[in-house]
Amino acid sequence: MRRIHGIDSEVGRLRTVLAHRPGAELLRLTPRTKDRLLFSGLPWVARAQQEHDIAAECLRDRGVEVLYVMELLQDVMEYPSARAEAIVAVLGAPYLGERLRTDLGSHLAGLDPEELARVVVAGLTPEEFRPGRGVVFGLLDRHDFVIAPLPNLAFLRDTHTWTGPEVAVASLEPARRREAALIRCLYRHHPRFAGVACIYGPEQEPLDAGDLLQIAPGVIAAGISERTTAAGVERLASRLFEANLATKVLAVPLRQVPERTRLDTVCTVIDSDTVLMFPALGYVLQAHVITRVDGELRLSRPMPLLESMAQAMGIDALTVISTGVDPPAAAQRQWDDGGNALAVDRRVMLCYERNVETNTRLEAAGVEVIRVPGSELGWARGGPRAMSCAVSRDSLTGAAQPGAPALAVAAIADAAAPAAAPSPGVAAVPAVAAVPDAAAPPAAAATVADLARARAQ
Repeated sequence: MRRIHGIDSEVGRLRTVLAHRPGAELLRLTPRTKDRLLFSGLPWVARAQQEHDIAAECLRDRGVEVLYVMELLQDVMEYPSARAEAIVAVLGAPYLGERLRTDLGSHLAGLDPEELARVVVAGLTPEEFRPGRGVVFGLLDRHDFVIAPLPNLAFLRDTHTWTGPEVAVASLEPARRREAALIRCLYRHHPRFAGVACIYGPEQEPLDAGDLLQIAPGVIAAGISERTTAAGVERLASRLFEANLATKVLAVPLRQVPERTRLDTVCTVIDSDTVLMFPALGYVLQAHVITRVDGELRLSRPMPLLESMAQAMGIDALTVISTGVDPPAAAQRQWDDGGNALAVDRRVMLCYERNVETNTRLEAAGVEVIRVPGSELGWARGGPRAMSCAVSRDSLTGAAQPGAPALAVAAIADAAAPAAAPSPGVAAVPAVAAVPDAAAPPAAAATVADLARARAQ
């Protein structure tokens, strides 16, 4: 059966997800290597794998197909063009000298598909590279790598996202650029994704896919952060408009949030009219709406983020569920913060079980919470959404606001699956955003109009 992939929202029923089960790349982490590999801790790998397996099984129990990066990479390494692309991504590392680059290229070209896929992800040490010669190789320390491992690959949502039927592959910082290159290689060459276009790529301006939210059909929110530049947002917006994949892009500067925070850890879409958010940020975050008029990009004046989201989502009242943890406290109480949950369906969220306070608030607001362990997976502060990338969701296009493009999105047919509930057809009315106070009881959830008067006082 021919499969059609794509998404037009964060909350349509999840049909297919891509994930990377933690593997040998995490075994390379040591106190001396973790910082340069951009990983904040030393996880217990076997337990991290168990936790990942439990989350995957919970998704399968809900009818979600789980695809694994390593299995797909092993498949595409059978094709000469894909092998060449993956090897080029490895050999582009700036620390390789001419002699070592030549020797390493010959070595990689001789590996079988399974071993090549393993090495480009798990890396290669000097002791493991017997053909190594030359000055650069001779000067390598035993703690150095011939090929650096990719311990952050499990946080797959950083590397790419689907928007409509196309894929936006991130342009990440140098230490993680190979992750994005391998994901693009997978989508370019695996038969399952034949014909899928990449609307953005690793060679473009800096853009982290974790800063992108598909808040409604035809509407993308893009955070401007330490890892996503305004130039990257401009380039993405231009390409989305040209491909008729968006009518609006909300540019959201994240100056007020802690260092290295992404938009998807600040705001999580729960339903077509509901979000989960840090308590105080609803007051301070602003958004500029980017549109295209007569072929030119236009930037609006700033307006409160949640107000602009309500307008873009075509609703007159945006419900905000508080995480219960303010950003300054999140570093000390990180396990209470569940702001990076994965929507399995509308108002059905996959969350780490240690997000106690947030999970309680979600359930009090009528959201079903599927709890999974995350003590080891959470080392790098990534939740279930960061650990996966939705490949296919049921479309919400039929409920989109007037003027939204009709995206070519469909899910794998499932005769036994109930149809998703239609989104309320409400005219787009501006709403001023406000968020429940952190001291509110767990049941705290308010429409964005509820505290508008308080802000004005």
